[in-house]
Amino acid sequence: MAVTKIKKITKKTAPKKITKKTAPKKITKKTAPKKITKKTAPKKITKKTAPKKITKSLRNKIICISHKEDNDGISSAALIRQAFGGDAILVDYPGQMEALQQVVTDEKLKSLFICDLGLSKKTQDEFIDILTTLRKNKISVTYIDHHDIDPNVVKALQKIKVKVIHDINECTTVQVYNAYKSKLNDHASFVATCAAITDYMEDRPLGSKLLQMYDRQFALISATVLTYNIVGRQREPDYLLYLVEELSESKFPHDIPNTYEFAQIQVEKLSQMIAKVKKGLKTMSNLGHMEILDAGASGAVNFVMGLSGKDVGVAYKERVDHGIYAVSVRGSKNCKVHLGRIVNILATDLGGSGGGHDKACGAVVPKAKIKKFITELNKKIK
Repeated sequence: MAVTKIKKITKKTAPKKITKKTAPKKITKKTAPKKITKKTAPKKITKKTAPKKITKSLRNKIICISHKEDNDGISSAALIRQAFGGDAILVDYPGQMEALQQVVTDEKLKSLFICDLGLSKKTQDEFIDILTTLRKNKISVTYIDHHDIDPNVVKALQKIKVKVIHDINECTTVQVYNAYKSKLNDHASFVATCAAITDYMEDRPLGSKLLQMYDRQFALISATVLTYNIVGRQREPDYLLYLVEELSESKFPHDIPNTYEFAQIQVEKLSQMIAKVKKGLKTMSNLGHMEILDAGASGAVNFVMGLSGKDVGVAYKERVDHGIYAVSVRGSKNCKVHLGRIVNILATDLGGSGGGHDKACGAVVPKAKIKKFITELNKKIK
């Protein structure tokens, strides 16, 4: 009897091994789907962050569009380069809008500086339209200039949040230096001083303070050498960009190879220009004028004014490739009218463009209208 009872006990206890009941509970069929990263995976997809990274990589270009025909424009571009880096595009007044039309389509453009490029009634509306497009594309735009501008244009630019730095009493380079001197080195003040000298603005409040920092004759000869290299090499765009780079790296004009030698060549050409002006000069009641054939108009215009005995001088040279005349106008200290404003309106009415300072300005006039331009200008500067 005892033996059979023991056998029965083993039969009852054997099935109580909880392997069958617990096994299904431990099966990861229920928990596995919970751990599947179906829900978390889409959250980690970089769809939201990817475009932000793409934008940063595209918008990284800094460009300065500046005037190529004088020291003020070249030096402004040099100081912008020193402060912010980037590239320079150097243009004359007829090429200003074309340069803007090119950069407006640049998908990598991040910041744009426009320096020493005055506006005329012919170009100001297009200028505002292009800058409006740039601002809609979130491009930072800064306009720095010292030419006479319609106040309504300034308001329109400020409305679209273009940073406008504008003072007719200081040259553009001095304004660039004053605005960003915390980003510039000590040599930048000398670059600005030379620009003020060659723009006849070294007697202005900021310009005069800068000139006091240096020996006057050293500053004058440096500014003159730099100007002769710029004016004499207008057909060498790569050299002008080279000057921007050298000045941005704190080089004095005498540190730049062959600048004094080239300046000497220009001095010889200008000395020959005196005889040519004496021979070809024409006068009207209120101005002297002359067509220049083998040199730049800006280099001859002061001779025209001085040798004519008039308070205003006009020199003009044909740009055969554009069918226009490039005109330079200068006034003596006795000139009582604002030449820049008069030239702006007159050139625009004749199908060209122009403007500038009270005593120094320029214009672009259609070839067929140059005689009328001179005649009408003579009438308006009584």
